[in-house]
Amino acid sequence: MSTVNKKILGIVAQFAGTAELIDAAVKVKAAGFSKWDCHSPFPIHGMDKAMGEKRSNLGWIVGACAIIGGSGALWLQGWSAASAYPHVISGKALFSYQAFFPITFAVSVLFAAFGTLFGLLGIIKVQWNHPLFESKLFPCFSDDGFLVHIEADDPQFDPEKTKAFLKSIGAGNTEIYEKSE
Repeated sequence: MSTVNKKILGIVAQFAGTAELIDAAVKVKAAGFSKWDCHSPFPIHGMDKAMGEKRSNLGWIVGACAIIGGSGALWLQGWSAASAYPHVISGKALFSYQAFFPITFAVSVLFAAFGTLFGLLGIIKVQWNHPLFESKLFPCFSDDGFLVHIEADDPQFDPEKTKAFLKSIGAGNTEIYEKSE
């Protein structure tokens, strides 16, 4: 006879709608939990404020990448036209920045796109597989579910007390998700 040891990884709770989810986020934050998140089928205006999240640095990363890319493209075009291959064509100046604008703009957009992709992946510390994905409640977040999950790593996590807390703030279904060891 084999016994399977299961390790509790967290708890997930479902709420009725957006207003209830925002209210739950405020209450979970006020209760002092630090390792938790909200999931909904669409972005909810004000959720980041309700969760106490700070403004993202992604805009700065994207802007810096766009400036670096555009500056590099402008420098390369200017250097090649004025220094490496100096030819006067139709009486125009060697450094004719008006002709360099389309390439400079395109490279700026390209570097901004790369900055967005890699900056976002770096900021969110992407996880391709999280144990929460195996929960029976989790698939409903992409359709009509509004979920809060609290991880067992949280210093205040106690399975029964946390479940009771989530029920007291309006959770409908709750599920403790586990992993077999």
